[in-house]
Amino acid sequence: MEDIKGKVVSHLQAVKQKSGKSFTQIAQETGLTNVYVAQLFKRQAQLKPETAPKLRAVLPELPDEVVEEMMKPPMRSYNPNLIQEPTIYRLNEAVMHFGESIKEIINEEFGDGIMSAIDFYCSVDKVKGVDGKDRVVLTLDGKYLPYTEQKSENMASTSRS
Repeated sequence: MEDIKGKVVSHLQAVKQKSGKSFTQIAQETGLTNVYVAQLFKRQAQLKPETAPKLRAVLPELPDEVVEEMMKPPMRSYNPNLIQEPTIYRLNEAVMHFGESIKEIINEEFGDGIMSAIDFYCSVDKVKGVDGKDRVVLTLDGKYLPYTEQKSENMASTSRS
């Protein structure tokens, strides 16, 4: 499974590089977010049938078998050694540093619940700060999921005689 994923990812990266297009450019041409396009190219997201023609139009060199593989549900995973990569380490550091406060604000604004990472949008943008220097803007846009009180009467698996 991992071997197929690795081959598809390598092929996708080669097609992208040959095209000269960035994830953001591909995203703009397909109507997706730049992070979602990157997820597709890492086989961390599934290419939907209605989006496949758009991606083919943007990257006509994508072989049919690669597009077909992209349309299968992916094996979402990560390499635990990835935490050592400086950008990923800093993202984890930011979540660890700000996470408790973010959680408190979510609970204060919405109630007892969490932000979904499944019904989730993410994008990376570049802006100029007030000092004129480049800044990274990460937008994490997840559906709010309230925790529910677990009453036995609501369990579908219990028989009601």
